Amino acid sequence: MDLLRWFRFLWAIEVPWNHATRAEARDFTRWVQATDKPRKPGPDAGAPNPVTGKPKPGNKYAASTRGHSESVLRGFYEFHREAGSGPMVNPFPLARRNERAHAHHNPMEPYLNERSGLYRPRHVQRVPRTIPDEKFNELFAQLGSHRDRALVALWVSSGARASELLGANQRDADPGQQLITLVRKGTRAIQQVPASPDAFVWLRLYQAQMHGLVPTKADDALWWTLRRPFRPLTYHAAYRMFTRANATLGANWSLHDLRHTAAYRMARDPEMPLTDVQWVLGHALLSTTQIYTTPLAEDVIASVLAHHARREGQAPSAAASPPEVSYRPETLNVLFGEGTA
Repeated sequence: MDLLRWFRFLWAIEVPWNHATRAEARDFTRWVQATDKPRKPGPDAGAPNPVTGKPKPGNKYAASTRGHSESVLRGFYEFHREAGSGPMVNPFPLARRNERAHAHHNPMEPYLNERSGLYRPRHVQRVPRTIPDEKFNELFAQLGSHRDRALVALWVSSGARASELLGANQRDADPGQQLITLVRKGTRAIQQVPASPDAFVWLRLYQAQMHGLVPTKADDALWWTLRRPFRPLTYHAAYRMFTRANATLGANWSLHDLRHTAAYRMARDPEMPLTDVQWVLGHALLSTTQIYTTPLAEDVIASVLAHHARREGQAPSAAASPPEVSYRPETLNVLFGEGTA
């Protein structure tokens, strides 16, 4: 979609893709920032959802979308530059500085990326949203099959990404050890991740329901559609399933919010080290996992209200009257030379 948006822009200004320069890249970046989306979401675009607080998609392209587009186009032209099939100068270059990298870096501050895209927009780091426990219970009650319950329970207990769990095969589930084997996104590393016992209970119920209807060899898919003809479950089908459960509550949580919820639950457990949470989530850097230690607004509000309630419950006399201060008699006798008492 990022490439298609760029090609349509070039077709409109009648510039071949392999003749594009930084001038066209700059104009495209400004155009994407100012233009409206082809399909407008509606009159309430950008308004926060009353249940989740997450804003709905707006009429303009978000900063994250524009940043992703810049990364895709820079990689596209870098590939063709190295292959010799495109322009010799990348229209989407890196912002190179003339000074030495980290020349005036404050040792108390973290190292930032000194080589970001020249036309890459800046956007504020958003705090991940979690699904409250009471809302999650309501959402879980709207799921209509053992397969859906097993999927959601595994997502929210293992912290796996949606695509990682949907790509699992029959041999990847180990209910006896409470482990699910995943192929990590990006690194493609194979990792066993623990999950909750109830997640594997729902998984066994789903497998018993589909026994004899779908292939169960070791290399066969673990998740299947529930209607004939049976096909391996795709991400879009799982997304639609979760969207229907959301619609009954008027919410707009996403599948990735289940991963955020699992991360918050594990990070809030004082008995679980943050490095263990990093390993379960598959983060390369501990700083990525540390965003889940940020306190949530509703938790801070509840804590402050509980503080005021405790203050209200204190006895006024104990808070108003200062404690009595006195000296021991033998100390005074030694100090003023009156002998021992």
